Amino acid sequence: MRRDPKSKSSRKVAFASFVGTAIEWYDFYLYGTAAALIFNKLFFPKFDPLAGVMAAYVTYAVGFFARPLGGVIFGHFGDRVNRKIMLVVTLLIMGLSSVCIGLLPTYNEIGVFAPLLLIVLRFLQGLGIGGEWGGATVLTAEHSREKERGFYSSWPNAGAPFGLILSIIIFLIFSSLPEQYFLSWGWRIPFLLSIFLVAFGLYVRLRILDNVVIDGKGHRLSKMPAVEIVQKSGKNFLIAMGARFAESSSFYIFTIFVLSYATEQLQLSKNIILYGVLIAAFFETFSIPFFGKLSDRFGRRPVYLSGAILIALYAFPFFWLLQTKNTVLIWAAIIFGLVICHGAMHGPQAAFISELFKTRVRYSGTGIAYHLSAAFSGGLAPLIATGLVIWTHGNTWAVSLYMIAMSIITMVSIWLAKETAQQKL
Repeated sequence: MRRDPKSKSSRKVAFASFVGTAIEWYDFYLYGTAAALIFNKLFFPKFDPLAGVMAAYVTYAVGFFARPLGGVIFGHFGDRVNRKIMLVVTLLIMGLSSVCIGLLPTYNEIGVFAPLLLIVLRFLQGLGIGGEWGGATVLTAEHSREKERGFYSSWPNAGAPFGLILSIIIFLIFSSLPEQYFLSWGWRIPFLLSIFLVAFGLYVRLRILDNVVIDGKGHRLSKMPAVEIVQKSGKNFLIAMGARFAESSSFYIFTIFVLSYATEQLQLSKNIILYGVLIAAFFETFSIPFFGKLSDRFGRRPVYLSGAILIALYAFPFFWLLQTKNTVLIWAAIIFGLVICHGAMHGPQAAFISELFKTRVRYSGTGIAYHLSAAFSGGLAPLIATGLVIWTHGNTWAVSLYMIAMSIITMVSIWLAKETAQQKL
C-alpha cells in the first residue's frame, strides 16, 4: 500500500515545527525559571525577597507584551512573502537574545543598566516567539489532511512542554553547583547553550522545509493582514483571544508562579517543584497530541471546553495539595493540572485557532490573537498571583478565584464559537 504523500508531508512539517518550537520555548521558559528563582538576587538585590520576585516577574511580563508586536510584524511578511523565512528569522532572534542574557553583567557590576538591558533582551525574546508560534502552527495546519489536522497541528504545541523539560533539566544540573558558583557564573551556562540548540533547530527547519511550498502565493494577498483581521474577522479574533485565557494563565501558574510560591511561602526546596514540573511536562508532551487527536474525532469545542471546566473545578484543590507539603501530592497536583486540565485545551488549540482565519491572513490572525491574549493572561499571571498572595497575607483563595474567572472567559468564548473540525482550509 502506497503511503499518502500528503500525510508524509504533514509529518515532516509537524516535526520541523515541533523541533523549532521546542527550542524557542526552551529559551522563553528558561527565563521564567530564572525569574522565579534567581533574577531577584542578580538584578534586583536592593529589594526585599517578595518585591524582588515581583520586579523579576515584571521583566518576565515584558516578553509577553512584545509577543503581539512580533505576531504583527512576522505575520505580515509570513502572509505576504514567505512563511519559512520568518520561522528562520524568529528562531535566530530568540536564540541570540538568550545567549546575550547569558553574557549580561549583573546589578553589582553595572548597576541599574543591568535590569534595563535585561528588559531589552526580554523584549527581543518576545518578538521572536511572537512570530514563531503562528507560523509553525499555520504551516502544520495547512499541510495536514482535514481528518488529521487536530493531531498534527498539536505538535508545535507539544514542543512547548518539551522545551520546558530541556530548560528545567539544564537548570537543575547547574543549580546543583554551590550557590556562590551558581550565582556568579553557573546560571549563565543554560542561556549560552542556546547557541547549539538554535544551530540544530536551523538545520532541521532548513533541511525539511526547503522541500515544502510555504510561501504566501496561491491566494489573493492582503495588503495589511492585521487591519483586515480587525475589519473582517473581529468576532473570531476575540473568540481566539478569549479561548486562551484559561489555558495561558493556568500554565504559568502551574509552572512559574508555583516555583516562587512554594519556595518563598511554603519554604519548600525548589527541586521538589522543578522535578514535579519536569515530570508533568514530560507527560504533557504526549497528552497534547492525544487531545489533538480527540478533537479530530469529537470536535474542537467539546475537548477544549472540558479543559476549561476542569481548570475552574481544580483551582482550589490545586493549592490544597501544594499546602500539604507532601512531595507525592505536590507532584500529583502539578501533573494533573498540566497533563489533563491544560493539555485538554492546548491539544486542539492550534487547529481551532488556525481554522478561525482565512488563508490570506491566517499567519497574522493566529499569531496576533494567540500572543495578545497571552500578554493579558499568561504574561501577567505570575505577577497577579504573587500580588494576590501578598494582599491576602499568604493565602491563595484569591488566586483560585482568579483562575476561575479566567476559565469562565474561555468557556464563554468556546461556547460562542462554531465547530471548526474537518472544515477545509
